[in-house]
Amino acid sequence: MKPMLPTLTFAPPLKADWLYEVKYDGFRAILGWDKKGIELTSRNGKTLMPQFPEIKQFLINHEKQFKPFLPLLLDGELVSLNNPYKADFAAIQVRGRLKAEKKISEQASHFPCRLMVFDVLMLKGKSLIGMTFQERKQELIKLFQQLGFMMEASPYNQDLLQLVKTYEKFDELWEQIVLSDGEGIVAKQKNSLWQEGKRSEQWLKYKNWKFVSCFVTSYDKTNGYFFVGVYNGNKIQGIGQVLFGFKPDEKQALQQTLKQNKVSEDAQFIYVNPAICLEVKYLELYDEQLREPHFDRFRFDLEPIECTFERFMFQQKNLPPDLEITHPDKQLWKNHDIQKADYILYLRELSPYMLPFLTNRLLTVIRFPHGMFGEPFYQKNCPDYAPSFVQTFKSEEIDYILCNNLKTLIWLGNQLAIEFHIPFQTINSKGPSEIVFDLDPPSIENFHLAVKAALLIKEVLDQLHLIGFIKTSGNKGLQIYLPLPENVYTYDDTRLFTSFIAEYLITRDPDSFTIERMKKNRGNRLYVDYIQHGEGKTIVAPYSLRGNDYAGVATPLFWKEVDEKLRPEFFTMQTVLTRVKSQGDPFKNYFQTKEIQPFAPVLEFLKQKK
Repeated sequence: MKPMLPTLTFAPPLKADWLYEVKYDGFRAILGWDKKGIELTSRNGKTLMPQFPEIKQFLINHEKQFKPFLPLLLDGELVSLNNPYKADFAAIQVRGRLKAEKKISEQASHFPCRLMVFDVLMLKGKSLIGMTFQERKQELIKLFQQLGFMMEASPYNQDLLQLVKTYEKFDELWEQIVLSDGEGIVAKQKNSLWQEGKRSEQWLKYKNWKFVSCFVTSYDKTNGYFFVGVYNGNKIQGIGQVLFGFKPDEKQALQQTLKQNKVSEDAQFIYVNPAICLEVKYLELYDEQLREPHFDRFRFDLEPIECTFERFMFQQKNLPPDLEITHPDKQLWKNHDIQKADYILYLRELSPYMLPFLTNRLLTVIRFPHGMFGEPFYQKNCPDYAPSFVQTFKSEEIDYILCNNLKTLIWLGNQLAIEFHIPFQTINSKGPSEIVFDLDPPSIENFHLAVKAALLIKEVLDQLHLIGFIKTSGNKGLQIYLPLPENVYTYDDTRLFTSFIAEYLITRDPDSFTIERMKKNRGNRLYVDYIQHGEGKTIVAPYSLRGNDYAGVATPLFWKEVDEKLRPEFFTMQTVLTRVKSQGDPFKNYFQTKEIQPFAPVLEFLKQKK
């Protein structure tokens, strides 16, 4: 079965009686499950299952739940999900080209793809094609509810089949698409019927175009493409070629101008010096080339020297009109080429991993209004000038900011809030949401002591069957987390465990570890601050930057990385972005662990010993 396809529109599809969905960038796929088995088919009729075995395995693992609804036929997009509104086009392309079974298996295990389902065409063997889109969508929602699957898209959600929600209002979804750097929106008429293999105007796709200011470098006489570039330093860097979007008279005028001003010509190309500036809209930069470029307008107001790679990189990410980034080129560190724009982009890319830890927690930030070139200050109270979308919560006469969404995170980044510190519980918790051990050596040169302590604690956790997560502090130490179920334990309960671990470390190696509060009495030993884990205390949030010389990041680690070779300086803003994309997030199962953490028997044993 060939899928129904949307028609591209360049005007916002603001229409009555239409619904709006996220447009994910991946492989269009139809999932069929009947007596013959499970099949995942591309829009060209090719099987996708060998490349994406994790989808089949997920379905088999949930066969009992699906059985009452078979045979079924689902329509969706196969994606590598970055955040609820964006899929990673480059990642799915790489997966689609893999041939070796071992490599496919490794990727399926460590970076599973998801089928984002937006339509149901058959249920219990009955065709639903005669129903309207809205009726089919209601059946799909009901199916997901009966299956017991989550109703919200999330890269943290372990379900590899996820529901694509519908929105009644275009603006509500569009702001999220722009904030999250998503591909765009598909608008669907509520009463539209399924049309197999047809590109229908009852479904419209509206894309989240980015805009780049560039100049023409050459013209391909064989196919009509104009090659464009920008200055990267003193060199011209090609960024692709553009063919579409020109009106006939614009295209003719440009061709004529290039011929009249050529510097050289061969059988295929006419070459020119940078002179004519254009604005080109595109989806993203992929393989150092513009994806889906369209001419937008001539930029006679620009000189070619103004069309720079730095400007291009910042223009890549759209932001809502009410979220202005001031002074994007401000330098933040003395010894690192990090500008404010780079920091904003970091927050945006890491937001799916940061926000779950910031949500509904009383936030303390350390702001560096002049970067590392001036004095920082702590901020707890929400300032009067904060925009209306910033949520707050009052506690002990302080009106704390709640960083519950990407827009607030970006706003804080623009305020140059560099460090994000959070308490050990949410505003809805009556006790600790986790236990955290802060392993703080006397200096970064003594970081090996933090590694030694962490490995000793890991031995204890393994013996007690407890599940721990570890991260760098972003400064000179390490921090170990034990997620706990909400509203079950008190800080008195967790103090029993933290003091037990502290005593254990000192017993094992009194020359390396201490609980001495006075710094002058610690010597070169690591301070095990078990008292720090308490109500009202805070810890730096995962993936927060730190205001130190090496631009450190509080970075989640895999336990296998914790050895004598580990150094905190490895983890900076520049390296962490690459690390997450290539290795994934070590804390990805953190919140699922809360409900299965076997802390109760350990606590019971400690209470009996007390």
